[in-house]
Amino acid sequence: MATAKTTAKKRATLLLLLLVTAASLPPQIATAAESSPAAAPQGLRQPGHGGGVTLQVDRRQVMVDNGIVQVTVSKPGGHITGVRFNGERNLLHYDGDANSAGYWDVVWNFPGSNHPRGMIDMLDSTEFKVVSSSEDQVELSFRSSYDPSRQNSVRLNIDKRLVMLKGSSGFYCYAIFEHVRDWPALNISEARLAFKLNTGKFNYMAISDDIQRFMPSATDRDAPRGAPLAYKEAVLLVDPKEAQFKGEMFLGTHYIGNDIVLNIEEGEYWKKVMGPVFIYLNSSPKRGDLQALWDDAKVHAQAEASKWPYSFLESPDFHKAGQRGSVIGRLLVRDRRRNESGGFPLDLEVHSMIWRERSRFWPGCTDLAGRQGRFRIGARMEGEAAGQMHAHRIGTKKYVSNDDMAAGMAYVGLASPGQPGSWATESKNYQFWTRATPCGRFSINNVREGVYNLYAWVPGFLGDYMYTSQVTVTPGGSIDLGDLVFEPPRSGPTLWEMGVPDRSATEFFIPDPNPKYLNKIFLNKDKYRQYGLWERYAELYPENDPIFNISQSDVSKDWFFAHVPRKQGDVYVPTTRHIWFRLDRVVADGTYTLRIALAAAHMSRMQVQVNGGVVLTTGAAFGDGNAIARHGIHGVQWSLDFAIKGYMLVEGGENVVSITQTRALSPFFGVMYDYIRLEGPSPSWRDPMTRGQ
Repeated sequence: MATAKTTAKKRATLLLLLLVTAASLPPQIATAAESSPAAAPQGLRQPGHGGGVTLQVDRRQVMVDNGIVQVTVSKPGGHITGVRFNGERNLLHYDGDANSAGYWDVVWNFPGSNHPRGMIDMLDSTEFKVVSSSEDQVELSFRSSYDPSRQNSVRLNIDKRLVMLKGSSGFYCYAIFEHVRDWPALNISEARLAFKLNTGKFNYMAISDDIQRFMPSATDRDAPRGAPLAYKEAVLLVDPKEAQFKGEMFLGTHYIGNDIVLNIEEGEYWKKVMGPVFIYLNSSPKRGDLQALWDDAKVHAQAEASKWPYSFLESPDFHKAGQRGSVIGRLLVRDRRRNESGGFPLDLEVHSMIWRERSRFWPGCTDLAGRQGRFRIGARMEGEAAGQMHAHRIGTKKYVSNDDMAAGMAYVGLASPGQPGSWATESKNYQFWTRATPCGRFSINNVREGVYNLYAWVPGFLGDYMYTSQVTVTPGGSIDLGDLVFEPPRSGPTLWEMGVPDRSATEFFIPDPNPKYLNKIFLNKDKYRQYGLWERYAELYPENDPIFNISQSDVSKDWFFAHVPRKQGDVYVPTTRHIWFRLDRVVADGTYTLRIALAAAHMSRMQVQVNGGVVLTTGAAFGDGNAIARHGIHGVQWSLDFAIKGYMLVEGGENVVSITQTRALSPFFGVMYDYIRLEGPSPSWRDPMTRGQ
């Protein structure tokens, strides 16, 4: 995240960038990082190399200075009270409060507490130590320990570190959290390093190349300048200080839910290094040249990533390159099936097209499926082509190759031993991830010593892969797992499908926002980020829920991306989606399978009916990600399977699958769809009346 401001008093434009160094880079990013020059764009002011790093320790504060950046930290509390760069005054907003300027904090709780929302601890340190001090580097430690005599003392030892290097236009922060074996249980829902910036110097924020804008002031959030909306982080600016922001939204987007909260049991030993985070500063002599600042920051971000894992951190808990190992291999997909009506199933076809789009960068990589596709796509399909691709019914009888296919561009990672997919909610230990090449080859480097499972998921295919044996990584070791085969979940041939199994709801219908809540950044892209889209469902379908016809409808126009309740008067009521389709032939005593993959879920319960018959349900409510309210397009992925007996279906006539999200206590209760597929009976099933024919 980068923030900058053009000021009238000074000609220089400033930028502050927070870079969290990655544990494992995708191959294409790693290559770019290694080859990118560290030179700044033309015209950007380059800070001098300064002298060596100096350290000044006073009674209540510590100051570290390398002639470019100067950082002041409270002693022994460890709060960053000041950051100065190139002669500028304090770049942070500091008013003496613990939650101003720069600080670490955690939101935590313990079993049986009377704090249902948890407690915030500012992690005030009680011990200060100079870990190292030379002209080349200074590293400082600020420690705090669990105090059993205080019930609300966070049950951790915390060691907050700050590092500054000679000639660096920034500084590093990291922390070590430790839970000792004989301590009581706790859970942590959030741990963060926060910086509150000087609003007199920063009013422009850049998140990515295409998400950048000038920002309203913090006071615009408060009444009467701001009007609160459905939750406290969402505010409509009705009378902002600057007229240009009137009518715009002020939003917060962080969310987590109980699905991924870190739980540490009583008597459990746990230690983890958080970070390091590099805080980079630059400036431009050309007033308002924000693009030059951003371009320079990206170059330096790549340069920092190429240095990982850092060699200069002093804590033995941060493992250096020689203490880490690597895991390599190749992932293949075996999805052998017969399509009852013909044609390639959409997920397989999308996989093949992604391979063709990427393969030009990987000479010598061959498509194991060996087919030609009908559409050309890039990273994502948009508009009409997307709709044509995402609602798919099969044509004439056809067979798919029995060859294994390369798991091109698969996400492959190492995480704590568990079950397939358990990595998605595991936050206690370290994870290391990469992207496979179009050939399915992967290399996970710089992995900490330990025991892991290898997990993967493949865009275009349902399900999660997990290598059956645990992987033990040793310092300096390299493990070659060879060829691994992922068999996606499947009971029978695809009869029809909706969407693409990519753990996102992007391809489904995302409505235009209410003009009253318009966010100008997302007029032509990422519409799901607009506020209040859950309200648009009832506005578009005030009485009847939409019907999706497999042979005619388009998921990008006719299937609302989020399944939410409808407001009727002062209450919310459940809504039901309907899918119509024809089957030319039905196996009456066979078992069909309806697979529903969800990109997110929040306090939901799903119910399925086929032709108004028996109700199939998920039972207990599931999901706590709140992605609908927080303008996400995915959260934790969920896979639901419903067995449908053949006698419930109509041969040669219209069938309807009705899907209801039954819980409607809040406008945010609901799910986001990823992919829906109906499978016929298993190919191993044989109709006894046709035996011998």
